Amino acid sequence: MVSLQRRQLLVYLGLGLVGASAATLAPGCQKISTAPALTSSKTSGSASQETAANLPIDKTLPEFQGISEWLNGSPLSIADLGGSVALIQFWTFSCINCQRTLPSVVKWHQQYAEQGLKVVGIHTPEFAFERESSNVQKALQQYEITYPVPLDNEFKTWKAYDNGYWPQLYLADRQGRVRYSHIGEGAYDETEQTIRQLLQEG
Repeated sequence: MVSLQRRQLLVYLGLGLVGASAATLAPGCQKISTAPALTSSKTSGSASQETAANLPIDKTLPEFQGISEWLNGSPLSIADLGGSVALIQFWTFSCINCQRTLPSVVKWHQQYAEQGLKVVGIHTPEFAFERESSNVQKALQQYEITYPVPLDNEFKTWKAYDNGYWPQLYLADRQGRVRYSHIGEGAYDETEQTIRQLLQEG
């Protein structure tokens, strides 16, 4: 997990954020889960816990805003996700923590799409080269991402979700209510269990 403020600080200091530098931030991850039948939990971490921004559970997913381009499909609205379980993930392709989560997100899309899961990977860049559509498209090919990826270059959807981390995901039920949120790497079994639970709810 990498917070926006931490990445910016590293850039200002001329340190960048690649490889092991990003990996060292993983202990600051925070996990919030209030999905029914699952135990709510938090992992202790750094002060980032106090500034972690999450959509409140049971809040309706905000609309996608300020998207400059949609990759892997036509533009979508939240209404287009209606009747499906939605997995919304904020990511950017050069973030090592994001890279480590992508195989699981891709697997869930492949495994559960026919059962009603819709995945949207909101690509919100930090660095200038991450804003280029051609660079994002290369990442989609590299990680075999076939679900819709909107380019949130102006951070408008990021702000609408009150987001603060790469990566962060939200799971919403078929009525569009947020039921689960997770920041950073890990909790793959818990996340998949929640996907299955929400799909079974109908």
